[in-house]
Amino acid sequence: MKKILILGTAALLAWGFLALDLHHYLTLDGMKANLGQFEAQRAASPVRVGMIFFAVYVMVTALSLPGAVILTLAAGALFGLFMGTLIVSFASSIGATLAFLASRHVLRDVLQRRFGDRLQAINDGMTKDGPLYLFTLRLVPIFPFFLINLLMGLTPVRTVSYYWVSQLGMLAGTLVYVNAGTELARITSLSGLVSPGLLLSFALLGIFPMLAKQVMALLQRRRVYAQWQRPRIFDRNLIVIGGGAAGLVTSYIAAAVKAKVTLVEAHKMGGDCLNYGCVPSKALIKSARVAYQMRHAEHYGLSASEPKLSFRKVMARVQKVIAEVAPHDSVARYTQLGVEVLEGQARIIDPWTVDIQLNHGGTQRLTTRAIVIAAGARPWVPPLPGLEDVGYVTSDTLWEEFAKLDAPPARLVVLGGGPIGCELAQCFARLGSRVTQIEMAARLLIREDVEVSDLARAALMRDGIDVLTDHQALRCERAGDRKFIVVEHQGQEQRIEFDALLCAVGRVARLQGYGLEALGIPTQRTVGVNDYLETLYPNIYAAGDVAGPYQFTHTAGHMAWYAAVNALFGDFKKFKVDYSVVPWVTFIDPEVARVGLNEQDAKEKAIPYEVTRYGLDELDRAITDGVAHGFVKVLTVPGKDRILGVTIVGEHAGDLLAEFVLAMKHGLGLNKILGTLHAYPTLAEANKYVAGAWKRAHAPQKVLAWLERYHSWRRS
Repeated sequence: MKKILILGTAALLAWGFLALDLHHYLTLDGMKANLGQFEAQRAASPVRVGMIFFAVYVMVTALSLPGAVILTLAAGALFGLFMGTLIVSFASSIGATLAFLASRHVLRDVLQRRFGDRLQAINDGMTKDGPLYLFTLRLVPIFPFFLINLLMGLTPVRTVSYYWVSQLGMLAGTLVYVNAGTELARITSLSGLVSPGLLLSFALLGIFPMLAKQVMALLQRRRVYAQWQRPRIFDRNLIVIGGGAAGLVTSYIAAAVKAKVTLVEAHKMGGDCLNYGCVPSKALIKSARVAYQMRHAEHYGLSASEPKLSFRKVMARVQKVIAEVAPHDSVARYTQLGVEVLEGQARIIDPWTVDIQLNHGGTQRLTTRAIVIAAGARPWVPPLPGLEDVGYVTSDTLWEEFAKLDAPPARLVVLGGGPIGCELAQCFARLGSRVTQIEMAARLLIREDVEVSDLARAALMRDGIDVLTDHQALRCERAGDRKFIVVEHQGQEQRIEFDALLCAVGRVARLQGYGLEALGIPTQRTVGVNDYLETLYPNIYAAGDVAGPYQFTHTAGHMAWYAAVNALFGDFKKFKVDYSVVPWVTFIDPEVARVGLNEQDAKEKAIPYEVTRYGLDELDRAITDGVAHGFVKVLTVPGKDRILGVTIVGEHAGDLLAEFVLAMKHGLGLNKILGTLHAYPTLAEANKYVAGAWKRAHAPQKVLAWLERYHSWRRS
């Protein structure tokens, strides 16, 4: 009703304006012909004529009618430079704001619902710098003001900001046109008034806000660095703190472009992924899966058997896998690539100086033009009463602690229902532990759709895991050698006895120990960075888990490219980090892989979508391999094949996801996937079949009906 009322009022006013032939007065000839009459009326009743003129100007600009320039000239002729400028300045700003509001109420919601994901980057930019963009456009009259009003209404710019920026930004142009109007009789055409020289002057004026922004950034930079003494020369082009995924990629890129770069690692090269995360966990997952397949060999026509498990050998294999991958991330390899690797603890002394406490003794101080912080993250341990007394392991420490055991823990409690908790819970259950998994949320994998969480829960329970969701851990207790965790569910407490407790409730950025506090660099959950990965100091960057927003090895490497390029070449060109297409995988069995939006996200963001689903129980290769469970679910723009997001649950889901990641990154729709030849029989055919399902659902029924008639006619 609000939209209908706005459109109806606008249509009625526009119709009345045209019906009364008022548009005749908004031409140069019409205004000049009636100028004497208007001047007589103004002389007789200046206040009344001024108010009528003000109202007409507001209406013309609010309705986006042509003639605002003529009215501005008329204001100069009738009221003089000062009063004419005053009237036009306020009337034009009010009218522009009304047009802005009309566009916002009538069009914005429709466009945001339909194109919200595409407009997200624009929305973010307008939220941050909208007033600056608007001010620039207002200074350059070559841009149609009515178009600016309508388009700005579609953005998140605040109404108050829109009004005062318009008031200020249009003042210069208003003065020029009102001043010209004071001699209206001499003007023969608007083309003569709006000369190329005048437009160039306005264009140069429009550049002013951008220049002002650069000047402000320069002043801010000077203020930030004011307390520090900048070195005259530098020992290095770049120092990278942390030898994990982000640090390795950053230093590799720097060395590849022949920069002098030093990588400082305090503990183990390769970071968490190699030593505690991706590599060891996937090695353990493989061993656990083989044990599971041996127990269920009858599914393949073989005799099932209970595996003779040597837990020490399993854990030794994990260490062997780490050792085989380690040379890829080693000191020797990166030294060969041209990176100076120093093993020690780095501490930033000032924005250009780093002290390194070397592991073998001694200290080295280096100056550098830029610094990249890639210190990674560590497991978060909740402040649970009694936890230290009973003892616990994390995803970092379990590899060393459990390697001492002859058998997996008989009774293992896994605290946390996220990806790490689910992966490790299933591993140890398949290796023989009796696992209890505790999650305070209502379901596992809370970031995934409900059906995915339900499927994951069912899979874990089939492996014998006691999954306790909606259970709040209260405390840990010890009774002699016996250890317990106390949880609460629906007001009732429950004691669970365990032999080992694994904390897998998330990871937090490493923020202490390398000088952020002394430099005053803001930190909350992560190091505060802007879109270019710059911290408070433009020459100090952060990348990977320490900066967020994703804690994946592949996103750490992705961010590292931006950190390296911006740190080395930012004086010429800076690049904003692109998080538009980020895949992730939870390596339980069946795997859960996702890129882009799922239904949960789309609903939260009010983004309209369609769902196309293909069940892997219909896929030939899945049937032959005995893994015919799971699905491929694709969200698309309603009525179009453009992909908003994909969720895959099933065998090798992470590998299958790559095709959709490529498609989304390069704007390829489901029609392109459908038209791509996929080898038979492969699991990848599922991607083609889900595209085919979308195509069938959007088949042109009217065309098909005519084709049916055509073929019937051909048979007759």
